[in-house]
Amino acid sequence: MEFNLIDKQQEFLKLLQIQGKSFNTVKNYKADLQCFNVFLTDKQKHLKMRSFSSAQVQEYSQYLSDKYDSPNSVRRRVQALRLFFDFLLSQNLFPENPLKKMAVSPKVLDNPKPTPFPEVLKTYQILKKRVQNYDGLLQLVAARNLIIFHLVYGAGLKVSDLAKLHLASILKDHKGFRVMVEHPKRDPYSIPLPPIFNADFQFYKNLYQQFLKREDLEIPELLFNANPYKILSGGLSPRGTELFFEDLRKETKTDMTAKSLRQSCIFKWLNQNINHTTMKEWLGVTPSYSLELYLEELKKDPSANVFKDLEPYE
Repeated sequence: MEFNLIDKQQEFLKLLQIQGKSFNTVKNYKADLQCFNVFLTDKQKHLKMRSFSSAQVQEYSQYLSDKYDSPNSVRRRVQALRLFFDFLLSQNLFPENPLKKMAVSPKVLDNPKPTPFPEVLKTYQILKKRVQNYDGLLQLVAARNLIIFHLVYGAGLKVSDLAKLHLASILKDHKGFRVMVEHPKRDPYSIPLPPIFNADFQFYKNLYQQFLKREDLEIPELLFNANPYKILSGGLSPRGTELFFEDLRKETKTDMTAKSLRQSCIFKWLNQNINHTTMKEWLGVTPSYSLELYLEELKKDPSANVFKDLEPYE
């Protein structure tokens, strides 16, 4: 059965959106599949498919190796195409996935590039001042953004974790607060939050609940999406969090991303001598995940990675 490749790719990307994949993830898949489209157009001058032979698989593998120096770039594009062919297989358009036997090199992990601690501290101070200086909905959004910062630097959460949190995910214990993280394929686990989180969260929670009551809204999510005039919906998508960090970079004149701030948190935990097994649980990674690159960076320049919990700022 012959089909138009572009049409099927659009269906595949739409499915990823429905599954909750982030804006950037979907954008990357689209770019990776476009690489395959360029290859096919160059070889067969059209984007209609009926089959994809073993010989074509090997030819595409060589094409990627010639085009990209980075093994990770090749690996990502192969993985994207493999998942796309799984999608075609589910629609009975292919009898098997021709990419299953395509060998790729192991993933090469990049050296961590954490946000330096002075920039972490400066960013917290900027976010705290926003909360103090704004009022109304602007103050609520500023307080929300401060909570995002705490959850990434304080608890090492990924943007995909943030999108799923509810107010009930913040648990009170005798030492302060913990954040409960729930994944569909593993048992839930909780991560302790540093003491500086306590007052900022209490302020945010009270302000948030007052606003919801005043606007007659029932939203269980911890975070929310808003325009300058009103709350639009509960929850904040990974793209919404990325936009917050984009805005932050413009003001702080730094290269901070959610990823670099999370890496700063990992160095903080290493400096606090947190058990590595516990750290991996908090990071939501497998027991086989290696922290070696972080340990090597500490050995190279221990003074460069002296991260710690923040102190209250007035």
